[in-house]
Amino acid sequence: MSCFNPDRRRLLHAFGASTALAAIPGSSFAAATGKPGKKLGRVVVIGAGFGGATAAKYLRKWSGGALDVTLVERNKQFISCPTSNEVLGGNRSYDSLVHSYDGLRKNWGIRLVHASVTGIDADRRRVRTDSAGDFEYDRLVLSPGFDFIYSGIEGYDAKAQETILHAWKAGPQTLALRKQLEDLPDGGTYVLSIPKAPYRCPPGPYERASQIAWYFKTHKPRSKVIILDANDKVISKEKLFLGVWENDYKGIIEYRPGWNVVTVDAATNIVTSELGDKERGDVLNLLPPQRAADIARTAGVVNVNDRWADVEWISLESTAVKNIHVLGDALQAAPLMPKSGHMANQHGKAAAAAIVETLSGREAQPTLMANTCYSLVDDKRAIHVDSVHRYNPEKKVPLVVEGSGGVSKEASVEEGLYTRAWATTIWKDILT
Repeated sequence: MSCFNPDRRRLLHAFGASTALAAIPGSSFAAATGKPGKKLGRVVVIGAGFGGATAAKYLRKWSGGALDVTLVERNKQFISCPTSNEVLGGNRSYDSLVHSYDGLRKNWGIRLVHASVTGIDADRRRVRTDSAGDFEYDRLVLSPGFDFIYSGIEGYDAKAQETILHAWKAGPQTLALRKQLEDLPDGGTYVLSIPKAPYRCPPGPYERASQIAWYFKTHKPRSKVIILDANDKVISKEKLFLGVWENDYKGIIEYRPGWNVVTVDAATNIVTSELGDKERGDVLNLLPPQRAADIARTAGVVNVNDRWADVEWISLESTAVKNIHVLGDALQAAPLMPKSGHMANQHGKAAAAAIVETLSGREAQPTLMANTCYSLVDDKRAIHVDSVHRYNPEKKVPLVVEGSGGVSKEASVEEGLYTRAWATTIWKDILT
């Protein structure tokens, strides 16, 4: 893999197909609408995160407004999970994660509905909500994110969840976990459990451990971070993270691979592994196993290991239910394709392109998808890994393009600047 290139053009490469893909449809999309006022159909998008909000915007943009787009989202504001680990390290304000959906309404004419989806009738092509009525569609885009398999950790019931947090969905738990870290006495122990892959954002837990270790090193130098990883090794940027931990956080971070948490006792803050090992933390941060969110089950698209949704990769249409396109964390990922915010953004564009082409009477074409995962390892320095994925017609999945992508040579301040620029750029791409 190639090493980091400090040229400023590197940021454009890192953002990759997120920008380039917008140009892929070319002039054919300008002709999609035909006569002024012609309508191509109705699309309902469920979920306004990195995947769904992107899809809604680009459906309107690439159809020239010929598609009526309704975006259904429970939350009134967009809260970014990427970069939320910085809040835990004290290196970013929580408010900087929170963004308005107003740009989607004003700039693109998207109908934004704040409600919860209670049912999907695929035969009648109708979405039911709890407070906003029903919506009919020609195509449905489902970007629901993930839910936890709480039963994967015995004792992690509703009561335990009040004090033992995951903070893996940015929001109130992000602030609550930060408060627990602030209240921790110097010399206390923070324990982070990582589930077996796949889970949202492969490098995310290791970045979180680094951010919290930086906070401890700076403010509570006698405190420790213990990482209990159900995987056999660090599954993303392994050498880089291990190098940072050895050089910068020796004596603060203790990493234990193959340590799968199966039981928690909320009364004592003790977790137990499947081998019977025990560990106690003053602050426990448990990440249970994950699966596609409940609404994906309601829609009938979950058809892989009773956890994930399989899709036809040119259009991201479900292989289980026609006219439903599935994005983001809910998917059974293609080989070496991470469950990341950047990748969900790419899914949103690929699905939007395919839907506009199909409803315009043309055949959808494969698109390149690129991904970049940045991780800040302290208050200024970051590392990255990126890749480009091209559809393989024989295997019918996107595969990593040979020689594409790269990984950092080492953590650097320059990459820290790129990390924060990436966040600003992708938020703008999604929401304005």
